[in-house]
Amino acid sequence: MEEREISQAVIRRLPRYYRYLGELLEHDVERISSNDLSKRMKVTASQIRQDLNNFGGFGQQGYGYNVKYLYTEIGKILGLDVKHNIIIIGAGNLGQALANYEAFESRGFLLKGIFDVNPKLTGISVRGIPIRTMEDLVDFLKVNEIEIGVLTIPKEYAVEVAGLLTANGVKAIWNFAHIDLNLPPNIVVENVHLSESLMRLSYNITRCNAEQKNEK
Repeated sequence: MEEREISQAVIRRLPRYYRYLGELLEHDVERISSNDLSKRMKVTASQIRQDLNNFGGFGQQGYGYNVKYLYTEIGKILGLDVKHNIIIIGAGNLGQALANYEAFESRGFLLKGIFDVNPKLTGISVRGIPIRTMEDLVDFLKVNEIEIGVLTIPKEYAVEVAGLLTANGVKAIWNFAHIDLNLPPNIVVENVHLSESLMRLSYNITRCNAEQKNEK
């Protein structure tokens, strides 16, 4: 059977489902209806059912969803049931903050190395992982099965470093550099622009303030 193509909008919602279901598990909730889940997620019950039907549904009419089962199955869809080795390129404030985020490991993302061009940082450990020089990168990639490279470097270096990573077996790039990376189609890229997120927040604040002003 030909695999059905899933829209990016659905894929973007899956981590939210996973997070909310995890919170329900923490509160010992065993079962939830699409209506109750929709109130928590601010997504219509119809949308939830449509999204989950892309993967088989997982629920029964009048019975709702088994929270633990749905959480586990969405985790499998997201690939969280397997381990992913990652490295961080750029050990500045953002790079070290990401390296210190222990929750990545509980999701199966295992930090194996941190690299930076600044010789003053070489040898400093972040959660027991020493920062290495960029000269060590290629040899490190040859002997470690690294799937994901995280870029927290200036945009002028991002394209070159991304090319170096992918040429040495890295399959995906999580890119915080302020530039969109256009890599071969077999390379998965997630571009993260923090400034764009702040601008969207600014827009929404401005709109909210305007609406409140008009109501007075």
